[in-house]
Amino acid sequence: METRPKAERRLSLSVAQRERPGRLLEGMKGRRKQSTFEPLAPLEEEHFSDSTKTRRLPCRASRAKIKFANTYRLESYNKFQDYLVRDKAQAILTNKLQQGKYDAVSSPSLCASISEEILTATKEMGFDRYKYVVSVLIVEKAGQAIHVASRWVWDVQRDSWVSAKYETETFIALALVMACYYE
Repeated sequence: METRPKAERRLSLSVAQRERPGRLLEGMKGRRKQSTFEPLAPLEEEHFSDSTKTRRLPCRASRAKIKFANTYRLESYNKFQDYLVRDKAQAILTNKLQQGKYDAVSSPSLCASISEEILTATKEMGFDRYKYVVSVLIVEKAGQAIHVASRWVWDVQRDSWVSAKYETETFIALALVMACYYE
């Protein structure tokens, strides 16, 4: 008899067996099972004999749990200082956009590079236990009003945000930095 690898030993069901799944078991009598795995019932203490219990006790004693005091803290040592991040974001916006004019084609890549630079500068400030989200928008001035809104779940005591704005004759750039505290 030819032996095939396990991937090729699949049972094929006929159309009649697919339509009537109740008769599937009748058609599988005498065929080999696909899986040899049979789930075990959970072991309970009452199933062990007295001799088994005495042999397992030294093993459990050697695995005694060591208790440690809680070492986590809820406050960071170096808290987020929004005025430092605001000044740095404002300086980056000014340096990058000082002599630029609005261009719809290059604005998305410029927003991405500015947000990466602000994110890197914010991380270098060393505020521990914070994750940052940086968003930069460049909008053409065409005599319209603009409203920017964000929504998130916020911890008022620990989370913070900063915005920086740079304006020229042709466009407005807005950078938002959200600092979310994590424990």
